[in-house]
Amino acid sequence: MTPAFEKLQKQLRQLPGLGFRSAERIALHLLVEKPARLPELVEALQAAAATVRRCPRCGNLAEDGLCAICADERREQGVVCVVEHVPDLVAMERSGAYRGVYHVLHGRLSPIQGVRPEDLNFEALFSRVADGGVRELILALSNDVEGEATCHYLTQHLPAPANGVEVKTTRIGFGLPSGGGVLYADSVTLKSALDGRRHYE
Repeated sequence: MTPAFEKLQKQLRQLPGLGFRSAERIALHLLVEKPARLPELVEALQAAAATVRRCPRCGNLAEDGLCAICADERREQGVVCVVEHVPDLVAMERSGAYRGVYHVLHGRLSPIQGVRPEDLNFEALFSRVADGGVRELILALSNDVEGEATCHYLTQHLPAPANGVEVKTTRIGFGLPSGGGVLYADSVTLKSALDGRRHYE
């Protein structure tokens, strides 16, 4: 194979879920079988890189200002579901069981992997709570040690709301296996997890 092909394959291997064989198949597909798709793919990647940003309020994907969920006045703006990653948000939306808004942390605390509080999207969440517009936080983080540590840190550092009303903090977990996360749960399981959320202390 040529150096350019090997470079492309190497870059593809760095994408999540792609191993050597998968990266090789995709590279061959684009270069040999469907070369006409390459310009459109490159154009789409460049356009996304230039326009897609994090929503300044919740951390979801957005282009101009707030994301579609934060900007939707039909959503329950006072109920905020905290998730680790954008794919978790997508999984929750797919379940159709939730009509509030979200906050994406973009990870979870992990001292072993060097993920510290300042590496996550905590400050924007604390600002939302401090403004007084949040009445409930639903913690939809992984059901493992790191997820629990993140929940504990979050609850211990929540600021006092400006309106003086205490924020209800709940934790989903019913129906989610130990060590499991939101992303791989089916819609029925996610609905059960939301319906069976408990007060988090």
